[in-house]
Amino acid sequence: MSWLHDIVSAIILALAWPSAIYFLLSNTAMLVLVLMASRHFVRHLRESDHTGREAMAASPLSPGVSVLVPAYNEAAVIRTSVRSVLDLRYPDHEVIVVNDGSTDATMQVLRDEFDLVPDDREIPGRLPVRGAIVAVWRSRGGVVPLIVVDTLNSGRSDSINAALDLASKDLVVMVDADSILEPDALLSVSKPFADDPDRVVATGGAIRIVNNSRVLGGRIVEIRMPKQLIARIQVVEYLRAFMLGRTAWSDLQALVLISGAFGMFRRDVLLEVGGLDPDSIGEDFELVMRMQRWIRDGGRDKRIVYVPEPVSWTEAPSTLQVLARQRRRWHRGLWEVLWKYRGMLLRPRYGRIGAVALPYYWLFELFAPLLEILGLVLIVLGFATGALNTGMAVFLILVSYGYGTLVTLTAVVVEEASFHRYERWRDLGATLWAVLAESLGYRQLTAVWRLQGWWAGLTGRTQVWGEMTRAGFAGATDASGRAGEAEGRG
Repeated sequence: MSWLHDIVSAIILALAWPSAIYFLLSNTAMLVLVLMASRHFVRHLRESDHTGREAMAASPLSPGVSVLVPAYNEAAVIRTSVRSVLDLRYPDHEVIVVNDGSTDATMQVLRDEFDLVPDDREIPGRLPVRGAIVAVWRSRGGVVPLIVVDTLNSGRSDSINAALDLASKDLVVMVDADSILEPDALLSVSKPFADDPDRVVATGGAIRIVNNSRVLGGRIVEIRMPKQLIARIQVVEYLRAFMLGRTAWSDLQALVLISGAFGMFRRDVLLEVGGLDPDSIGEDFELVMRMQRWIRDGGRDKRIVYVPEPVSWTEAPSTLQVLARQRRRWHRGLWEVLWKYRGMLLRPRYGRIGAVALPYYWLFELFAPLLEILGLVLIVLGFATGALNTGMAVFLILVSYGYGTLVTLTAVVVEEASFHRYERWRDLGATLWAVLAESLGYRQLTAVWRLQGWWAGLTGRTQVWGEMTRAGFAGATDASGRAGEAEGRG
């Protein structure tokens, strides 16, 4: 069977160099994005004393903001989350919470905590909403700028559309119910609108992980690294891909994704493009892609930007089961949105979106898990069959995992030098360990899960959201002093 061995060896050798080149390009592309973000942070820090934030906080002319909070089975965190949003430092904002048919005590917690009474306001009907509205509530006497909409379960996107339909302010912010915004978050994320009101139509803020940090009264009082290694690695992922990556894409004027956990939009534009798509799994990605297409198809001089300073702190999955569901869903959503907007790929009309951003997402995001698994199999088979000598196998490992680890380490150093969120040395050490641990099984697992999500999309399987256990915010307690627990959609 020497002929079979020779064929296998030839195939492995033929694939070895293309695989190495792919990982070299992929990691280099991410390194370029990280370095671009570092330049942005340097410029941002130089200008931070002249942002005009204090003037915005005191000015009655600052545009009003409606904060939209969809909630499904969030009894563990809803009290703290809503309090944190109500207490944000901003001259004019309202909060609209949509209880999306929760089966736990979410609605009861809201009624008790905020003394809600029925509200008979008229529903505008500017957007089609699938979940029937059971009731609308407001705080007694209107002392607290809070509206709660109780609906039948219809999903996150439809809940946001219901809140958007009732929104009365010029700007709207979408915030997940398991998130906590920093006190000046609205001031920071809305500043691009104040600086360039005619052109800016959407902004996105940073997402960070709150697991194990201390939260009191809806505020982060001590930032800590999560206890679980799986959550610590996600901290590193968020820094690299969400904060630094999106900062660079924003500077390139090719931002195609704003996290659904924290994004601000002009209300009139959202209504014009039809709100969120309830049938899209990657609804935040789909919305921004639709807005970018709307901008360029109409020849509009508009911008979508990312602001790295304002932070929304969110609870990340702390078990492999929940993380697997999340990553399957994310990758399936990536595939479905890229396929839906494939007509924008490499089209001159769409500028850098079509020429740079979308090719990057197709090649280095969508196909990444497939090529990563193939590369790993190639190394193992090549070494086992002797098709790859030790030197070549080590070279492939260094290009795919060693280089990637170096890029991630660079991202962590850039973030730490710019923002220095974690004060304790032990947290910095935990971050560095997470950087190394990411390549030792975590990346391979997530690659498998992402392939499963892609396959589910290709085969048209029904998306199952599953349940995500909420531990609640550390240090946040209810009226009796007990930390809450609940189940929520992952």
